[in-house]
Amino acid sequence: MLVNDPARDQVAWRMPDEGAPHAATWMAFGAGAAIWGGKLLPVARENLADIAKAIAAYERVNMLVREEDHAIAARLCGPAVNLVVQAVDDVWLRDTGPVFVVDPSGQLGAVGFNFNGWGNKQRHALDATVAGRVAGLAKATFLEAGLVLEGGGIEVDGEGTAIITESCVLNPNRNPGLSREKCEAELSRLLGLDKIIWLPGIAGKDVTDGHTDFYARFASPGVVVAGLETDPSSFDHAVTKRHLDILRGATDAKGRRLDVVVLQAPSTVRPKYSSKEFAAGYINFYVCNGAVIVPEFGDAAADGNARDKLRDLFPDREIVQLNIDGIAAGGGGIHCTTQQQPRSQP
Repeated sequence: MLVNDPARDQVAWRMPDEGAPHAATWMAFGAGAAIWGGKLLPVARENLADIAKAIAAYERVNMLVREEDHAIAARLCGPAVNLVVQAVDDVWLRDTGPVFVVDPSGQLGAVGFNFNGWGNKQRHALDATVAGRVAGLAKATFLEAGLVLEGGGIEVDGEGTAIITESCVLNPNRNPGLSREKCEAELSRLLGLDKIIWLPGIAGKDVTDGHTDFYARFASPGVVVAGLETDPSSFDHAVTKRHLDILRGATDAKGRRLDVVVLQAPSTVRPKYSSKEFAAGYINFYVCNGAVIVPEFGDAAADGNARDKLRDLFPDREIVQLNIDGIAAGGGGIHCTTQQQPRSQP
């Protein structure tokens, strides 16, 4: 049952680390021709199905699907993926869905961050309803945020520390006039944060205005995996170098200095779907029960380096690499298409 109870605002909610046990992963089979076009649509759908099936080998996957796409989703995803009929605009469930939290008794909450199409860059009337719908399906207490934000802009260690980009959450296209202090107070209330490490990010270069999950991710408390763009001609070159400087000088909520592991982007990608929007990077991986689902781009050296470093960082999980060229050509990655529902436990 969907619940929106003001009295619950006083509960000590906390967002667990992505590596904590999951009850399920939520996704959306929302690739449509109006947004994706005829060339990318078939491969994007295949990529979504491949991601869902890879995760379903380790945990339940609930895939939102439009009624008119149900047959093709069933054919591509197979019986391992649970299809849930729901009208959606696009595939990016990390941003449109709720951010799940838990309270000290193990009760599940779901934060709705008032999705507005990444600053009204894309139609989103249907996707704006997804957070509440998923909260209801998950039988979670629905918490309305006093912010406009997306899940891809939030990275936490589960112990009170978050990494967030200023270019996203403090952007006037989402939260005009919002101070950093008020943002921190609201995120602390909703996610149980004690400290936020702010990265500058970069606005206006991609639809997300620089989501955290393409720049830096916690592998475990105190350990951060960060991206580095080595091409000086790239708009991300200077900003990723700046991010590394900030992260290497930062401490977390427990006072630990961060151990920063660098994952360089591939030097080349397969040419078929290559474009200026192509999101080529390994930071946008997804941690599920027993595995890490990570992209590969056809650069053997870089793909192998990413696999080996993630294997060292996640020794108890399998590293599963997937070709997601269609999704990457649409400007996103594996993490962008997923949202974890933590296992409710005190």
